[in-house]
Amino acid sequence: MSARQLEVQESAAHRAELKEAVLKFLSVASQVEKAALSRTEGGDRPVNEELGPLVDELWLAQAEIDLAARSEGLRGATYRYAFRLAGVALSEVVDTSELRLPQAKFMDAAYDDMWPGRRRARRSAAQPPGPIG
Repeated sequence: MSARQLEVQESAAHRAELKEAVLKFLSVASQVEKAALSRTEGGDRPVNEELGPLVDELWLAQAEIDLAARSEGLRGATYRYAFRLAGVALSEVVDTSELRLPQAKFMDAAYDDMWPGRRRARRSAAQPPGPIG
């Protein structure tokens, strides 16, 4: 096997591993956001009953990305998104609009880590990022 073939194979393995970690993180992030929203809509659901374990899961998913990522950009963006999401989840007032920028930066960083040097298609200003899940 040539060095180029080995490099291509290693890159594909990295993308597959990272993609799995990113999808897991996004799944948990979506659950955290939905639980935070339902808590505020219902008004009487205790925070730690549902959100505490989900926030713990979120941090574990963040750690998986931290281990799989090649770039500090992705590690930092994942941490900042998880930190903001955990803060929103555990606060009294939930404003999910403050999650959109960290979410977009996380997605950009994940793309950059999986496909370095490629440009990600950008949304138009008329198409802001939608909610998770």
